[in-house]
Amino acid sequence: MASPPPRSEKLRVLLIPFFTNSHIGPFADLAFHLAAARPGAVEATVAVTPANVPVLRSALARRGPGRHAEVQVATYPFPSVDGLPPGVENHSTVSAADAWRIDAVGGDERLMRPGHEGLIRDCSPDVVVSDILFHWNASIADSVGVPCVTFHVIGAFPMLALFSLIGAGATDGVLTLPEYMGPDIQIPVTELPEEVRSRRRPEDVRAEGAKLSSAHNSCFGLVVNTFFDLEDRYCDMYVRHMKRTYFVGPVSLPPPSQLAAGDDGSGCIEWLDRKPARSVVYLCFGSLAHVSKPQLRELALGLEASGKPFLWVVRSEAWVPPEGWEERVGDRGMVVTRWAPQTAILAHPAVGAFVTHCGWNSVLETVVAGVPVLTWPMVFEQFITERFVTKVLKIGERLWPEGAGVRSTRYEEHELIPSEAVAQAVGRFMEPGGVGDAARSRVKELSAKAHAAMEEGGSSHGDLRRLIDDLIQERTAGAGTTV
Repeated sequence: MASPPPRSEKLRVLLIPFFTNSHIGPFADLAFHLAAARPGAVEATVAVTPANVPVLRSALARRGPGRHAEVQVATYPFPSVDGLPPGVENHSTVSAADAWRIDAVGGDERLMRPGHEGLIRDCSPDVVVSDILFHWNASIADSVGVPCVTFHVIGAFPMLALFSLIGAGATDGVLTLPEYMGPDIQIPVTELPEEVRSRRRPEDVRAEGAKLSSAHNSCFGLVVNTFFDLEDRYCDMYVRHMKRTYFVGPVSLPPPSQLAAGDDGSGCIEWLDRKPARSVVYLCFGSLAHVSKPQLRELALGLEASGKPFLWVVRSEAWVPPEGWEERVGDRGMVVTRWAPQTAILAHPAVGAFVTHCGWNSVLETVVAGVPVLTWPMVFEQFITERFVTKVLKIGERLWPEGAGVRSTRYEEHELIPSEAVAQAVGRFMEPGGVGDAARSRVKELSAKAHAAMEEGGSSHGDLRRLIDDLIQERTAGAGTTV
């Protein structure tokens, strides 16, 4: 009888992110850190569906030439579903009206589990690192006798808030977060993530809560893209309730090499080099938000009226400048309709403020760079993260003042923010000695702590090493997944 093949000396880690850029990027970064922390001892593989391979390879390449050599790429099939054309497997490539289909596919265990099961069995890893949205991977890993680690690409605060909001009662259309999350933090129902808004029935709430609890309880441990000094109170809550918790962020650090970050043909860095320090407003709403053409027009006119220099990243298919706008703005403004090197832009001394959708990756990147923010959330948990940024960290403020109009996680419910409000908010925030400077002072302190966390001896660096050591010990013991 043939003997089984010898077991690899390397710890083989298989990482499976949800199919959206904001998840694939942090998973690629985590894979890089795992491989780099123990050179030659860890083999990291990130698995995505075929149409997401370019997204993954781009995220790995931003680490710089040759620096992602230890991170492998694997694929598994995307389910065939009605309403999604072939090759549309990511939020950034789907229309606003069909975005819900991506979520529906990703959350359907019947559609996704067969592909994940085949992937895990074929790759035969020593450990599976799974997106929390793929909660069934914990049981698949258990069935093949390997540990499963859950990776949260968002922070401790928004994740704890989501858990508390599932099933919470609303008063006059508003939910209040528990006191331990912070004093008097309220969120209108319209600003809740779609998965929370659509599961308000008790039976749906219980089912969703059971799935998430099962995924957490059956996993080897929990990894979070945050650092302790950013969310110490909320990290402590995880530590008290989870057997093993590792805070390893910001995983986007260390930043990409200057060549990889700036030499992309966008001209952003060269344009910023001509601007005074802290004079430029940078705007980017990520890869998920769908901004209507009327809103883009109001935003463009508001930036023009503000009189401030601006660098604006916008989706090319939606961008039609107002008549004569480009001539009136001239070199004071720059519009980029393709990918832009955000980490390098935020790190540039000319950037004085960041108008952000409050995606967790962008929040961490602006903290790392020490740049204060004006918040403009649009989808998912972004309105929750906004409260953390403005009410807990106090590193920015809302662009659209509270009570000024209805905001919603559903694009068809978005209320138009007029150009006058944009101009007023930007102008006020950029005034010397004003609210922007106060927020900048606080975020600069957090920036130093973020860098320290990822350096040798820092809290995140130590947690990453501890994660690897624990997994190697688990493999040596041959115990499989522990509860």
